[in-house]
Amino acid sequence: MIGGSLLRAAVAAGYDAWGFNRSARGAGAARADGFDVTEDLPAALTKAAEADALLVLAVPMPAVGPLLSAVATFAPHCALTDVVSVKGPVAAAVRKEGLAARYVGGHPMAGTAESGWAATDPDLFRDAVWAVGVDEGTRAEPWTTVTRLALDCGAVVVPVVADEHDRAVARISHLPHVLAEALAVAGAAGGDLALGLAAGSFRDGTRVAGTAPDLVRAICEPNSGALLEVLEETLTLLGAARDTLRADNSLAELVEAGHDARQRYETAQRWEITDIHPGDHNWLAKLRDAGQRGGVITRLN
Repeated sequence: MIGGSLLRAAVAAGYDAWGFNRSARGAGAARADGFDVTEDLPAALTKAAEADALLVLAVPMPAVGPLLSAVATFAPHCALTDVVSVKGPVAAAVRKEGLAARYVGGHPMAGTAESGWAATDPDLFRDAVWAVGVDEGTRAEPWTTVTRLALDCGAVVVPVVADEHDRAVARISHLPHVLAEALAVAGAAGGDLALGLAAGSFRDGTRVAGTAPDLVRAICEPNSGALLEVLEETLTLLGAARDTLRADNSLAELVEAGHDARQRYETAQRWEITDIHPGDHNWLAKLRDAGQRGGVITRLN
């Protein structure tokens, strides 16, 4: 869904864009809507090599390795990015194939519980946050190309290095998937009465549990180290809440801390990064620092 939405958004922004889908059904649905999508990966990559195009890997992590092998064979000199939900493992796979010189990691923080071409939306990235890598060794030219694509699709860009990205998304993306699954199981264990009474808080809290299980695993499991750390932290919080509820009939500590944390999220202010230019002295470190402090890129000079 992310890849198809990106194809739609790029074409709407004026890009000459085409794609590959291993599913004949998915590729056919895209072609029926007027988009250039093929099931022939070598042909798509050969066309990209001839056009010196930017390649975007829009597949789950388990499919990244084989796809990169094909890129190394048919389009090794193209600029390369991805929209995978974890950055460290992708970067390692890119290095393994000898493609790091033209690679810039990416991750649009957008999506729904739906999948497939029918769920694609050219406005999916409008006002969304798009993480773009500023890891050591990143080159200015492909970085600018990737950042411009994100901006042209309507997103704002947060510069970030891979390991910090992965630790952050473990907290705000991958852990919510795990908690949503647990909440869905707990609710369903109450039987038809519980599900019949379920309303907004249950619906909102379990929304991402509607995502295809294989996709949830592909999102979360490659980030297991960071996810385990924050899961342990969360279990400690829940354990403390259980203990105070049992001892004092009180959830005050957790509820007040949670309310304060939510208010911090609601009132967080982004600021625009305007004075750091790709290729300038120490530009990667400066962008990393700006991203850590809440800075976003909304335009390129």
